[in-house]
Amino acid sequence: MILIGIGANLASPVYGEPRATCGAALAALAEGGLTIAQRSRWYKCAPVPASDQPWFVNAVVRVKTALDPDQLIAVLLQTEESFGRRRVEENAPRILDLDLLAYGETVIGGEGPDDGGAAETTVPHPRLHERAFVLLPLRDVAPDWRHPVSGQGVHALIEALPPGQQTEVMADAGGAYGSEWRQPRNADDGRQDSQGRVDRDGK
Repeated sequence: MILIGIGANLASPVYGEPRATCGAALAALAEGGLTIAQRSRWYKCAPVPASDQPWFVNAVVRVKTALDPDQLIAVLLQTEESFGRRRVEENAPRILDLDLLAYGETVIGGEGPDDGGAAETTVPHPRLHERAFVLLPLRDVAPDWRHPVSGQGVHALIEALPPGQQTEVMADAGGAYGSEWRQPRNADDGRQDSQGRVDRDGK
């Protein structure tokens, strides 16, 4: 099971609201060859660590791909850059954030920085077990998931979260992947439902 986290807390001059950018990014990943098998609900989340920057929107998607972890991370970084993400400092506000959270039972590397450019591949994500904005949407798409290093299930990890992480479930907005973004009519011959599945018959 391959799990990708997506989030944003800055508006994009091209796509608009943070969640609209996330929806457009998921569509771009799908057009680039990834299969978006399932999407979590969207969550509005306070920044971690706490700061006065805008709240994030976050989700987790389960994907299928023949890419290996290094190749997949390269695609995610390239997508961030193409959407206007610039890695200036750690924990800075961002137009788009795409993280490879887990790649089946694969374990690669150890602790590493969140930001600051091309870090060595680390799978699973080294801090996913500390973050409500990852674990809550992860539970939506993979309620039986277990951390490949600790062996703990997602429910136990949620119960052990540090206190004070504020999250709110968001209602879907009706656009691509439940976001506010509407895919141009000529960009696809089908329609996407709230889970991001494409109905080629338009039903």
